[in-house]
Amino acid sequence: MDEDKDPAGGQSGRQPRERRERIKSRVVEEGFVRIDRLADELGVTPMTIRRDLDYLQGKGWLRKVRGGATAQPSTAFHGDIRHRTQAMATEKSALARAALSLVKPGQSLIVDDSTTGLALAGLLAQRAPLTVISNFVPVIQVLAGSPGIELISLGGAYYPAYDAFLGIRTVDAVGGLRADTLFASTTAITRGHCYHQSQETVAVKRALMEACDRTVLLVDHTKFQRRGLYQLAPVTAFDLVIVDAGIPPSELDALQAKGVEVLVAQEE
Repeated sequence: MDEDKDPAGGQSGRQPRERRERIKSRVVEEGFVRIDRLADELGVTPMTIRRDLDYLQGKGWLRKVRGGATAQPSTAFHGDIRHRTQAMATEKSALARAALSLVKPGQSLIVDDSTTGLALAGLLAQRAPLTVISNFVPVIQVLAGSPGIELISLGGAYYPAYDAFLGIRTVDAVGGLRADTLFASTTAITRGHCYHQSQETVAVKRALMEACDRTVLLVDHTKFQRRGLYQLAPVTAFDLVIVDAGIPPSELDALQAKGVEVLVAQEE
């Protein structure tokens, strides 16, 4: 059956793009929406909704679950940008303050497309003058027009689900730059390696790591409970790992046993 036909063979009345936008908005706003409810409201079959969810999941907008879809993070899904920003806010604030202590006026920094990096970006004006490079739209918006901040935006293909520029063009844009320090995060840490949910993200983060003299990984303790599809690098590839005080002792011991320099950020 054509995905835009109703069971009787008629046109559903909504083009796939419009329908998927409606589905995406509903899931992001409500957190969870059932397939049968979406099918009734949009006048299409549940099978059509399942195909739409497959498409949106592939783009990183949501996660299919039994009977519906959710925008909430899981062990294998990074979560919608709104949920990512709100999640672990206290821990991200502690990580950002610890990272800020490493920043000196006059340095050049790269801040990656992570909400933990975004927390740091909100503090960087305190260390101006600085040069800040980023591919993350929220970071660019936070720092745009800040006195003493020379802001360099990395272009490329825009990925709405990540609100960031990713892919080969972004990798090329990084190639001509050199910075003092990279502040980055990761979706998951499994068996001593960092993982992400998209190959495009991995390609850009590898380029960012190569473009900096020092690399700093910012991770809250939930990263050790998650899973990712694509391996970025071993944790040992970073010069410093900043974790929050909620990290399980076993995970902290494992990092230090690998020779990783670890800074535990304390909450205020």
